[in-house]
Amino acid sequence: MYVHSTEGDNTTRYPALDLMTDNPFHLWEDQSKDSCMLTLASGILSDEQFYIISLFLVYVSQIINNCAIIANSLSIAVFVKLGFSEPSNISLTALAVCDFTMAVLYTWYNFCFWLTYHNVRLPFHSANVSYLTGGAQWAFLSTTVAWITAFISFERCLCILFPLKVRRLITPRGTFVAMLIIILLTFFPSFFLYVRYKFVWVFIPYMNTTILNIIPVNNELAIQFEKISFGICGVFQPVLAFSIVLICTVLLVVQLRKISSWRMSVTSAKSHRVQTEENPGASSSVAEDRISQKEERLVRMVVAIATIFIVSYIPTCIGILCSVIFDEFNMFGVYRRLFIVFGYIISLGQPISGSINILIYYKMASKFRLVFRRLVRLDRQKQERHELE
Repeated sequence: MYVHSTEGDNTTRYPALDLMTDNPFHLWEDQSKDSCMLTLASGILSDEQFYIISLFLVYVSQIINNCAIIANSLSIAVFVKLGFSEPSNISLTALAVCDFTMAVLYTWYNFCFWLTYHNVRLPFHSANVSYLTGGAQWAFLSTTVAWITAFISFERCLCILFPLKVRRLITPRGTFVAMLIIILLTFFPSFFLYVRYKFVWVFIPYMNTTILNIIPVNNELAIQFEKISFGICGVFQPVLAFSIVLICTVLLVVQLRKISSWRMSVTSAKSHRVQTEENPGASSSVAEDRISQKEERLVRMVVAIATIFIVSYIPTCIGILCSVIFDEFNMFGVYRRLFIVFGYIISLGQPISGSINILIYYKMASKFRLVFRRLVRLDRQKQERHELE
């Protein structure tokens, strides 16, 4: 079956592309010359199994995304009130903004799937268009989140290993520039997808209507460009960022254990000095210890954030591995159904991580906790209950 697309005076015939029929996620015709592969791909998940699993994951994913939107909105508001005099506030704000944007993008993707499932006729092909305007951007933003987390972890490692030198280099302005560079190198390459795929208006004869759809550009330059961009942005960048986070987290945990052992060894000596009134250096010693404890709390918070990220990002690494091994494991390949289902499973990890981060900030950052309580007026409610009693 073929359909016609109209661009000016030219009419082009394309294979049928899931054009919102009774089975809007049916495989493209002539996608693969291997009939055995097509049979295997369509037999792995039946229509009913695919819809039931996908719809369940859509509802679960959207519940978690709603939590992520609320949690990251509050985090951004708190960091704005705290100000950006501290470099860590800038990087954590950038992390919250990316998590918030990812949740919004996937909400759009889920909404389009829900409309498709309920056979709502739209002026565009919901599955394909929402993927190229939401799902793909979500995937690139997940790499941005990975690199921001890698930057935060690497910065803490340097602060522990070279505290005097790093504090001169890592400034608020430098951190802001670093965040911009990370976003430019990881997210903005997502727009290169439009070199390989383009939007076209497709006329559907049996529906007697024209809808917006996605058509692959099948020239050699576009195909090679897609392979190169996928290798760099889809494989190399996320895997490297994940490796940096993993290594830095291990180093931070080792350093935390050393700091804890050192503090236990000098606790008794410091307590004697603080209790000795004749010791003029007691107050400065206590002050130094307070500074070290503050740094330790920040390191512990970074370790907690990085650990949650590592756990939530493992399914993404598995998905990248599958995309590398199986050429047809993508949105427009014969393993499209498995790709969509696995994509929903992957999408659960990031909003969970983004939702939990605010709990880590609240638990481990006293300034964040204070501003957060004022923002949601918890302290005022507590005071009012105390006055009533």
